Amino acid sequence: MHADEIARLIQQGLPGAWVQVRDEVGDGNHFRAVVVAPQFEGKTLVARHQLVYAALGDAMRERIHALSIRALTPGEAERDSAAEEVRE
Repeated sequence: MHADEIARLIQQGLPGAWVQVRDEVGDGNHFRAVVVAPQFEGKTLVARHQLVYAALGDAMRERIHALSIRALTPGEAERDSAAEEVRE
């Protein structure tokens, strides 16, 4: 599976989300995703991950061996981005 396919599935399941997916080791099985979505507002980390898994559907069970997820609301992403700029 390719990272762009995973990103597309997440974006379809979470309309309006900003998604970045990276193949961590180049094997097409181990991925890292950053997902910024308004649907995460008021949700626990577990609930946010469940939304991402639901968006991936069967692909998560059958084609992806490992997926690390960083799930943020737009406000959290904005604050995180500002913190990154200060650290640089």
